[in-house]
Amino acid sequence: MDGINWVFGDLFDPAALDRALAAARAVIHLVGIIRQNPGRGITFQRLHVEGTQAVLAAARRNGVKRIIHMSALGARADARSEYHLTKYQAEQAVRESGLEWTILQPSMIHGPGGEFMRMEFAWARGKAMPFFFMPYFGSGLLGRWGGGRIQPVYVEEVARAFVEAVDNPRTTGHSYPMGGTEQLTWPQMHRVVAEALLGRRRPVMALPVWYASLLTRIVPPGLLPFNRDQIIMSQEQNICDVSGFVQDFGWTPEGFSTSLARYVRGSDDPPADRSGPA
Repeated sequence: MDGINWVFGDLFDPAALDRALAAARAVIHLVGIIRQNPGRGITFQRLHVEGTQAVLAAARRNGVKRIIHMSALGARADARSEYHLTKYQAEQAVRESGLEWTILQPSMIHGPGGEFMRMEFAWARGKAMPFFFMPYFGSGLLGRWGGGRIQPVYVEEVARAFVEAVDNPRTTGHSYPMGGTEQLTWPQMHRVVAEALLGRRRPVMALPVWYASLLTRIVPPGLLPFNRDQIIMSQEQNICDVSGFVQDFGWTPEGFSTSLARYVRGSDDPPADRSGPA
C-alpha cells in the first residue's frame, strides 16, 4: 500500500519501536486488550501501562513530540475493573510524558467485522450461545434490574477523530470523552441490532450478575465468552457529555442506529436473515 512503511516487531522491542518512529512527527497509540492471557504475558498491566510507557520512551528517544492516545470512557483512579484502572494509569503516563498529548476516551466502539458486533449478529441470528435469546448482565437475584447504559460510537468516526487530532492544536493537552448521539441500555441495543439485521425483534434475557461472576471463578479462563471485568463494566454508566469534543473537533458523532443501518445494508447477509416469523 502506497505511503505506508510497515515495521514488524514487538511492542516491547525498543529497536522495532525506533524503526517505526525514526521519521515520525506524531504517534497514534491504539494498543489495548479486553481479555488477559497471563501465560502468554498478555495482561492489562503489561499491555495498557507498560506498553504505553515503552511507546512514550521511544517517542522521546526519536524526538517525536506529539502523541494521540486511545483510552476508554470510564477510565479513572477508583475504577473497580482492572481494565479501566490500567487505562487510567496509562493516561497518567501520557499526561506526565512531556509530550504534546491528546487523549480520546470512547464508549463502546462498533463497526462491521468488529469482535463485539460479530457476536451481536450471531446472537440476533440464534447462531451463538445461548441461541434462543440475546443475553445481557442484569443485577438482582433473577437479573431483572438493568445494568448500565452505553453510548456506542462508530469505528470510522473514532478513526477520523484520531487523524484530525494530529494537526488540531486546540486538542493538545486535553482528554475527550467520545460517544454517539444515542444512550442505550444493553437490552435496547440488542433490540436495535435485531431490528436492523432481521427486520424483527429477538427475545432478550438477563444473565444475573451474581451467577455470571460465579462462573468466572469456577470455569477455566478462555472457556467463557466474558470475564470479570466485562461484568463489572456492564453495570456502569458508560455515557458522556460530548460537547467538549464537538467544540474542538467541529462535528458530532452519529447515533448507533444510523451507522448500524448503513453497514448492515452493505453487508453480505442473505435475504433469509430478514425473513421468518416475528
